[in-house]
Amino acid sequence: QVQLVESGGGLVQPGGSLKLSCAASGIIFGLYTMGWYRQAPGKQRDLVATVTNNGITNYADSVKGRFTISRDNAKKTIYLQMNSLKPEDTAVYYCNCRLGGFDCWGQGTQVTVSS
Repeated sequence: QVQLVESGGGLVQPGGSLKLSCAASGIIFGLYTMGWYRQAPGKQRDLVATVTNNGITNYADSVKGRFTISRDNAKKTIYLQMNSLKPEDTAVYYCNCRLGGFDCWGQGTQVTVSS
């Protein structure tokens, strides 16, 4: 049974930092491209960042230089370090796994950036 479990969301002030984690089970983790997506109220789900099985990263322009995605294959976990957070980063953040035509999603974790 494939399962992705996110953690680390919360309320943070503008300019602050948060680190999200996503623990995977039920997949051969080292084969998968993993990623983070986000969805704000009333908007579509958008790419935040991805990391391939060999460590190549890709970021949305809106988060470049502020967010860092990483993976630990031994722990079957990915991370998203978010710095210099802005109110427009407020969204539910979803973890994603992808291999060929197969996708899986976590349940999401809320990130709210507000003073």
